[in-house]
Amino acid sequence: MDLHFASVWEAISDEIPNRDALVCGDVRRTWGEYDDRAARIARFLQSRGLRPDGKAAIYLHNSNEYLEAQYGIFKARGVSVNVNYRYKFDELVYLLDNSDAEVVFFQACYAARIWEIRNRLPRVTTYIQVDDGTEALLPDVFDYEQVIRGNPPLDRMERPGDDIYMLYTGGTTGMPKGVMYHHHPFVFGLTAFLLGSRNAAPKQVEDVPAVIRELSERGNQPISLTACPLMHGTGMWLGAMMPLLGGGTIVTISKLGLDPHLIWGEIERNRCTTVTIVGDAFARPMLDALNDAGARSNPYDISSLKQIVSSGVMWSAEVKERLLEYQDMSLLDTMGSTEGGLATSVSTRDNPVETARFRINSGVRVFTEDGRDVEPGSGEVGMLASGRTAAFGYYKDPEKSAETFREIDGIWYSFAGDWATVEADGSITLLGRGSNCINTAGEKVYPEEVEEALKRHAEVYDCLVVGIDDERFGQRVVAVTSARNPISEQDLIDFAHGHLAGYKSPKRIVFVDEVRRAPNGKADYKWARSEAERALS
Repeated sequence: MDLHFASVWEAISDEIPNRDALVCGDVRRTWGEYDDRAARIARFLQSRGLRPDGKAAIYLHNSNEYLEAQYGIFKARGVSVNVNYRYKFDELVYLLDNSDAEVVFFQACYAARIWEIRNRLPRVTTYIQVDDGTEALLPDVFDYEQVIRGNPPLDRMERPGDDIYMLYTGGTTGMPKGVMYHHHPFVFGLTAFLLGSRNAAPKQVEDVPAVIRELSERGNQPISLTACPLMHGTGMWLGAMMPLLGGGTIVTISKLGLDPHLIWGEIERNRCTTVTIVGDAFARPMLDALNDAGARSNPYDISSLKQIVSSGVMWSAEVKERLLEYQDMSLLDTMGSTEGGLATSVSTRDNPVETARFRINSGVRVFTEDGRDVEPGSGEVGMLASGRTAAFGYYKDPEKSAETFREIDGIWYSFAGDWATVEADGSITLLGRGSNCINTAGEKVYPEEVEEALKRHAEVYDCLVVGIDDERFGQRVVAVTSARNPISEQDLIDFAHGHLAGYKSPKRIVFVDEVRRAPNGKADYKWARSEAERALS
């Protein structure tokens, strides 16, 4: 059979039915229970008219229920739609309407919001409420646990590998867009990444049990804590889907907001081998929590931890080095986007790696604006393009699809907008997303490069760099910064001059109590620009 998330997970549940698959708080689900509950959800979805390629939205916090609902959708050959739980009225209506959602799983705490918008969503025929102790069941809404109790498991079936999986982008460069993938190449790519080899990855479902048996015999099945939201690619792909494809256990925390002490406590309690984060936005507070626990002579036992995985934003070398002082492990920094993976960087005690320096993935190229390959060591800036991506287009947006997904030399490449230089040794230095590029006096400045330089200062805790309109230069570079202890604006500007060319150094520093970021750690450049304009007006 073709590789399909549901079919692969069914094969795994048959192989290791008694191993834990999901853990959230005190609730644990074995692989057998995970498969059974998802099959009952799938049966219900079919009874409600969900057909292959039908869309079902998941409006939930990190939880066992999130992963069960998604698995159930896949079993019924439906398409899951990830919903950002921070969205308000208009954003929710846009996403659910644009995705053609017919079913919505939602957290009880959002019942009032669902009640407000349901008359704007005539296509949605089924709402399923997950009880979290906050709100009573809405009228004409199905209770999640009653759905599971009241339906027999859906019979097993063969599923084609070209079924669609979809993940909506965060909308940082416009309205959210649904990036579409085929199951087979996506499952294969994630499994190959997990195993470290495309040759070792299963080519069909029948190959899966042997892979799981080998991982079990070597004791390599991960216990993965997903510290970032499942509603975004980093948390779902690296934190959940990939470990599950290896027969692993997924640990989630339902509490909203970043609580680094809770994260370390769950790692200790569940003997986690892997934790998935989003760069410095998670790593710095987690490092502070380790320091705090040590200062109180009550350190966390993190001896089980073999790896921290990050993607999405900058993870500075200084923070990595300090984390490695606490545990001998691998720090895997991946670079990519919803449209495709691009490069990786692995730091260990024996192999420290510079900030923003990555080893390019197989099949990835760097192109100049006029379509040439960037020569290693040339200093030229180019756009990264992934030639081994399972993504093939945006849902209901052929124009944007044609712009992002292009055929070159007979191979389809994904251009997500990331820019980089290629070093003489073939590694790349990430500069940032072109949509955030600052144009000052005709020179291009990438915010992430400036942010990296400023974070080298011992007192800088976090910062975002934006371009503010300037009559003379077009734009001027401004850094919105939070600091551990007071530091003068001029001292920080002088520090930046020691690490950056003059045109890249910030002309002004705006100090704030806290740099605002999304729950997944991604930069909120819109907020930063507004804060800078307000402070400098």
